[in-house]
Amino acid sequence: MDDKLSIRINIADRFYPLKIDRKDEEKIRKAARSINEKVLQYKQRYTDKDTQDFLAMAALQFVIKIIDGEDFKEDGELQDNIRKLNAEVESVLNKE
Repeated sequence: MDDKLSIRINIADRFYPLKIDRKDEEKIRKAARSINEKVLQYKQRYTDKDTQDFLAMAALQFVIKIIDGEDFKEDGELQDNIRKLNAEVESVLNKE
């Protein structure tokens, strides 16, 4: 059985045909919706620019979020502090 699905995604008023795994359809459609929402925000704010500018700014904003998430995952000190706080909370709760 072929688990591939052919869909068309609309991003910034252009359609893109994709062949994807069925399990990824919702994630891909949600990503396209997020891009379109961000592009629309820029269109409403800056009327003198073109769609390419809005797509570039949306891409930049999304990649910054990804990098911030990676930095958070790599921040061992923060994770250690959270573990310590968690242990303290559990200790207090277990005493009662």
